[in-house]
Amino acid sequence: MAALSRDARKLLPRSLSRLLGERESFVLDETRRFPPDLSRALAQDLPSGRLRPETLDALVAHADGAFRLLKEGQVSEGLVRLGGLLRIPADLSDPVLSVGPEGWPPGLTREYYALFAANLGKMPVVLDDRAALKLTRKELPALWQSLVERSRAQVPVMREALFVNGRVVDHRRLDYRSPAWAVSSLAYSRAVTGAAATWLAVWREANGDTTRMPTAREVVPQPQPEAP
Repeated sequence: MAALSRDARKLLPRSLSRLLGERESFVLDETRRFPPDLSRALAQDLPSGRLRPETLDALVAHADGAFRLLKEGQVSEGLVRLGGLLRIPADLSDPVLSVGPEGWPPGLTREYYALFAANLGKMPVVLDDRAALKLTRKELPALWQSLVERSRAQVPVMREALFVNGRVVDHRRLDYRSPAWAVSSLAYSRAVTGAAATWLAVWREANGDTTRMPTAREVVPQPQPEAP
């Protein structure tokens, strides 16, 4: 969560990034206090790849809490509540949580998270969707639903890459060439973009400062030189 918060802040206006950074410890505490009823609703919905309308309404209400605090001038408390919204895209972007009723083979989730933890510093963090940073609060449910759908689509890839010949693959045998490594990297970038988009949608409509937005640097593959 700490890494996710710091990477997502790189996509924010400088003022909002600084304000959230100054409150990082409180923000992380807020993510741990995610409402139990929302956790239960997500646990029920994620395996299906579809968020029920009542779940989306509850997530919107949770985001509205931060919006109201900011609009009422309770800035410090509102910023902490805003930062805690990080938990929504984090959970929705995690393919481990999107497995269907068949579940995971014993030990697979442990190896997946170990693979992620061991390689996070090597994974390129990319802007998953540039347009997401311009969404309004009303458009957040569609963004959140898209995160779930893409996470659910990665479940078969994870299972095939980490469960071979009836055994779970040790994460130490995998590197950037593994589909599981790619799934982990893409899921993380998806969560980073989703977090920044969620924060920005609420902050913008609360009349927060949106000047000095960073510009994403586009990176494209370069052609390999021909062999002599």
